[in-house]
Amino acid sequence: MPRVLLIEDDPSVREGVELGLRRRGHDMRTVGTGEAGLAALDEFRPELVLLDLMLPGMNGVQVCRRIRETSQLPIIMLTARGDDFDVVVGLEAGADDYIVKPARTEVIEARIRAVLRRLAEPAGRSGVETHGALTVDRVGLTVAKAGERLLLAPSELKLLLHLSAAPEQVFSRQQLLEYVWEHSYHGDARLVDACVRRLRQKIEDVAGSPLYIQTVRGFGYRFGPLG
Repeated sequence: MPRVLLIEDDPSVREGVELGLRRRGHDMRTVGTGEAGLAALDEFRPELVLLDLMLPGMNGVQVCRRIRETSQLPIIMLTARGDDFDVVVGLEAGADDYIVKPARTEVIEARIRAVLRRLAEPAGRSGVETHGALTVDRVGLTVAKAGERLLLAPSELKLLLHLSAAPEQVFSRQQLLEYVWEHSYHGDARLVDACVRRLRQKIEDVAGSPLYIQTVRGFGYRFGPLG
């Protein structure tokens, strides 16, 4: 079972989440501040981070940005309110998903498994493809732009793999939620839109004038066209 680092300042939440995930076989490390969480990364070497959004001192958004500077480590945010504006900020900072507290252990476990599958599952076709300046390796699960490897979060990688596997095909936000995030219900389109914005910052020359990921207004997104 994957090692999980929980960064949460509420002792009761820490205890409940840790107990539930340990019972399911996870190796756990829990800390109460963002600074302690960053310090634990090298020592504990987690495979996934559960990150509270509202932390004292360095908040969850700041922690997320620090992690994303050097790592594609999967990050799931914990938040007390699903409609909070800070959720969008957290997603755009690089979080792969979010969970509204309080949440049952089985829900947390399901989200952990879903995020980790994004690192392991090739999408669509196999092999190495070139799309303009982008090189997509569907076996090695790597993406490069003009020969320079890009550091993509799991959700960003799986979204790009899915869209680029079917150039010109339009995918609705709900379809992308079901495939990338495995949210089969009427999910939160903010996950998709925030991930697209992050991805465009990395793969496009000008994020506001995208060549690769095109918006189909009122519906969703498609990959291409490219010259």
